[in-house]
Amino acid sequence: MAKKITFDWDQWNIQKNEIKHGISTLESESVFYDSKLKIFEDLKQSTNKEKRWICYGKSAYYNVLMMAFTIRQNKGRVISARRASPKERKVYEK
Repeated sequence: MAKKITFDWDQWNIQKNEIKHGISTLESESVFYDSKLKIFEDLKQSTNKEKRWICYGKSAYYNVLMMAFTIRQNKGRVISARRASPKERKVYEK
């Protein structure tokens, strides 16, 4: 059985992801349960205060997504979620 992951959502990010990218919170969260999920540290956006991560994974709606996220107080906080570009899909499919 998959471990339950808890999320913390910023209202602005919810609206941004849904309006700009058409990705709901449910679809974003589902990516973390993809057995082929690829996660990389986001070296450009990470700071000494907070690490940021990039992941590529397939959602419950069968879309491959690129997501930027961080971990705050043991909760996942999605910063951005969108459909992966062709180049990003190749990284996911490796």
